[in-house]
Amino acid sequence: MTRRPLRTGPAGFSVSLAAAIALAGSASAQEVSTTPVLAQKQVRAVRVDTPPVIDGRMDDAVWQQAEPITDFHQIRPGNQTEPSERTEVYVVYDDDAMYIAARMYDSEPHLIAAPVIRHGQGMGSDDRLVVILDPFNTKRTGYRFETNLNAARHEALYTSVNSFQIEWNTIWDTATSVDGNSWIAELEIPFKSLPFDPSIDTWGFNFGRGIRRRGEEMAWVSYNRTYNPSISGLVTGLQGMDQGVGLDLVPSFSTSRSKNFTLNTHDSQTDPSLDAFYRLTPSLNAALTINTDFSATEVDNRQVNLTRFNLFFPEKRDFFLNDSDLFQFGSIGGGFGNSAESRAARENARPYFSRKLGLSQTGAPVDIEYGGRISGRVGRWNIGTLAIKQDEFGAVDASNLFIGRLSANVLAESSVGMIFTDGDPTSNRDNSVYGLDFRYQNTRLAGGQTLEADAWFQRSDTPGLSGDDGAWGLALRSPNNSGLRGGVGFKEVQANFNPAMGYINRANIQDYTADVGYTHFFRDSFLQTAYSGIDAQKVNVIGGGLQSQVLAFRLLELDTNTRDRLSVGYQTNKEVVRNAFAVYNAPDRRVLIQPGSYSFNESTVAFNTAGQREFSGRLSMTQGDFYNGKRKNLNGSLSWTQSRYFVMSMSYDWNDIALPQGDFITRLTSLSTQVAFSSTLYWVSLVQYDNLSEEVGVNTRLQWIPRAGQEGFIVLNYNLQDKDKDNSFHSASSDLSVKFKYTFRF
Repeated sequence: MTRRPLRTGPAGFSVSLAAAIALAGSASAQEVSTTPVLAQKQVRAVRVDTPPVIDGRMDDAVWQQAEPITDFHQIRPGNQTEPSERTEVYVVYDDDAMYIAARMYDSEPHLIAAPVIRHGQGMGSDDRLVVILDPFNTKRTGYRFETNLNAARHEALYTSVNSFQIEWNTIWDTATSVDGNSWIAELEIPFKSLPFDPSIDTWGFNFGRGIRRRGEEMAWVSYNRTYNPSISGLVTGLQGMDQGVGLDLVPSFSTSRSKNFTLNTHDSQTDPSLDAFYRLTPSLNAALTINTDFSATEVDNRQVNLTRFNLFFPEKRDFFLNDSDLFQFGSIGGGFGNSAESRAARENARPYFSRKLGLSQTGAPVDIEYGGRISGRVGRWNIGTLAIKQDEFGAVDASNLFIGRLSANVLAESSVGMIFTDGDPTSNRDNSVYGLDFRYQNTRLAGGQTLEADAWFQRSDTPGLSGDDGAWGLALRSPNNSGLRGGVGFKEVQANFNPAMGYINRANIQDYTADVGYTHFFRDSFLQTAYSGIDAQKVNVIGGGLQSQVLAFRLLELDTNTRDRLSVGYQTNKEVVRNAFAVYNAPDRRVLIQPGSYSFNESTVAFNTAGQREFSGRLSMTQGDFYNGKRKNLNGSLSWTQSRYFVMSMSYDWNDIALPQGDFITRLTSLSTQVAFSSTLYWVSLVQYDNLSEEVGVNTRLQWIPRAGQEGFIVLNYNLQDKDKDNSFHSASSDLSVKFKYTFRF
């Protein structure tokens, strides 16, 4: 499986932070709701003896027992204004599950957008129904369920109130239909699929609906044009739910055959594996994995790196995604769109990054013999522990790895916690890390504003590295969707800080970030919002002066009611290079950025079209200086949604770089297709090429999901390479895997 990181786009920058430090904590935006948040809406769930049939028809008598929820309002383009269409939601439950039905009226049902048919895909371009559940009613984390007219399922786990893990999944069911001038969705969410405390009869609860062709979003409960677990209503009267024995057994069987054409070697494997999940208490879960198999995991999207710093690739493996919110530390990796800061820089200094487990530094799979996890909530306490026995790989011996995370809910929406890791999956050295963190959140400020703050500290212990082994950070944010928003942050990562199971982008640095901006919502216009702001990052070497500085002027970003976007930006950069690094590698030559101080600026114009159309795409053009030379960048994509059964997308990233020490061009292109034979059977393919590695990677998979919790895959990875760059590609490697898994629930 091709997971090898290639290298990606720019990471550093900054500027003086003085102007941006003044946050807009109390400034009011136009149209901001003044509805008191504490006056929470409530609905009482009706207990029924006979569950409804989930067929998308809403003709079961049980729905007549529930009081309809109809008091929805717009959050876009209006705020707390009447929606263009009526929505009715009904909630009932029995021993086994919560059942939700929604009738979503639409005067033009033939225009309902539903391009997504494959389960697990985001629905940002679909007319959709969103359900948010917070079973512990903590207003800190929760679960998000989405469906569209195709009855596609998409679920996500909130790792904080402003971010969620879209790769998380669980077992639930949905069905939909069109009924005259409305479409209907019925959902069944089993109580066995969610941790909860049966002594808590009131859950956090919310709904959202999107009508894409009008750029309209509506919600049951919202605040400052948003809704999440901290901004929701309540569902009451939940009693006597049955979590069963609390045991899920997920055996899987895979067989694979791989070949290395260069070395003329091949290998065949047949592997059974087992994942078991047991509910120790109603809200505390245990998990066991034996001979863990990741053969069906999706490949990474390739990236091109024009910097001297590491890249970041997100986790995609189910075992590590379950309960991943309980392992989040210090809000590292969070944020709300500081364009001066790369994703890798935001993730820098994470004490635990699950991709360090079961993967080598080159991205090759490493066998996990067995592992165990205990995670969940006990009262105010949030617990996450993970122990893994990883097999040997190359010169690295088999290793025992442990991660422990404990936090406590304090104040109304805040938490304080600690983390500890022990072990090194990438070397034979000992390593441990401990850390403390505090998260503050207040979504109930006057004028529709919110306030977030974080403070964290870590220290690592690695033999041979003495002193300068700490990291700490502070952040303050007011992440408002309308009006003034802003944030400031600071992070210090010392030279010998070494989180062996974490992620480091760069060390021996002090990282300052700041951003400030204003969002205006238009009235009675084809335009919906206009945003303008300034984002900044400044990275200093500890005791050694500047390393990177970026000031990004987001001059104008316009969004229309039909979800098209135009943005114009200008960015100034400073980079101080102390050691030469290769910005381009080829068999015949290397282009090096030599030590020195560089100042360079660039401007960008970008246009995106709405994804609900048959043809959609994006195009951005960047031009300006690059170190001691010039750069032109063209980045774009085009998607054709022929129907819900066939989608094809192409993307292209092109850099033309002229430097005194050598000119070069980078190309990264991909082609993806999705063929849906039905709502349960898909054929998905991805072809990627870049001219730095001169490698073509093909990933094609046939995926069968007869029901949630049951899956079958046939996956082929095939790589071709042109090592001597003579435009003649030769087979490099191939891997064919067949895998089936089935969930037995007790």
